[in-house]
Amino acid sequence: MKNNIKVYRAMHDFTQESLAEKVGVTRQTIHAIEKGKYDPSLELSFKLSRLFGVRIEDIFIYEDSET
Repeated sequence: MKNNIKVYRAMHDFTQESLAEKVGVTRQTIHAIEKGKYDPSLELSFKLSRLFGVRIEDIFIYEDSET
């Protein structure tokens, strides 16, 4: 799944490490999500959206693989 985490992280001047600490995951998890190698849980998605003050849909871009 594509996402805008890197953009929002930069807008808030967070490193991967500082963002990870704020949402309770490892830096490697943030890195994997940014690269599209890992889809976060719904709980983590909500934590990120609340932290950035945006909707989940603003952070994550769903792409239907069947089209």
